[in-house]
Amino acid sequence: MVPTDAASARLVAGTYDTAEAGAERARTLALLAARPGERVLVIGSGPGQLLAELADAVGPGVHGIDPDPVMVTLARRRCRARAVVEQRALGGPGSLPDGPFDAVACLQVLEFLPDPGPAPAELHRVLRPGGRLLVLDTDWTSLHWPGPGQDRHRRIRDAWCTTVPRPRLPHELGPMLRAAGFTGEWSERAPMRGPASNGYGLALREMVAAAAPGRCGLSRAEVDAWGSGVAACGDEPFSVDRWFLGATRR
Repeated sequence: MVPTDAASARLVAGTYDTAEAGAERARTLALLAARPGERVLVIGSGPGQLLAELADAVGPGVHGIDPDPVMVTLARRRCRARAVVEQRALGGPGSLPDGPFDAVACLQVLEFLPDPGPAPAELHRVLRPGGRLLVLDTDWTSLHWPGPGQDRHRRIRDAWCTTVPRPRLPHELGPMLRAAGFTGEWSERAPMRGPASNGYGLALREMVAAAAPGRCGLSRAEVDAWGSGVAACGDEPFSVDRWFLGATRR
């Protein structure tokens, strides 16, 4: 979800502290494989947990950007002088800090761009030859909630998907990266799964419930009934497929 105000930004920021996000962050670090002395750029750095852990691994060469001012404030507070954090957004030429970077992680960003077409070329520009790109995005069409009434669940999912410009971005990205000059493309499915009643599942349910009314013919009452039904499922899991995609700059 792209925050639309300070309150929603803080709600999104809270998801980074959940167990599900922590496990995903550990896998991100493992796949990025940053080494001491490397320069690393994190696009979509959020409240800074990944930046802080990267700074422990590589030293002072960590740079994070996020378009949301609340996220930037939280990340600067967390990292202090250990990482550079800027408020800026990935877009076309010149939108990213000049490199060259040894590795770039682009996390939950491309799916929310109205036109992600120019972004791969900009990612390519700031990496050194042989530099590593790691992208993480979600296939929101895979979102599954527990409980009866699967038709209503599908309508809720479809309503949420209308809020994301590219809800199936992981399945579209490969040709875009190749066209921008990347090679050695690979992917890894990374399902996020956990209780629907707490942690990331609770935060995501609240975000979906806030966005769904008025979309796909859903009323506020229908969405509230859906939310209550999911909450009643307790520790039964929600799930959604995220995908890591990697490539190398030629």
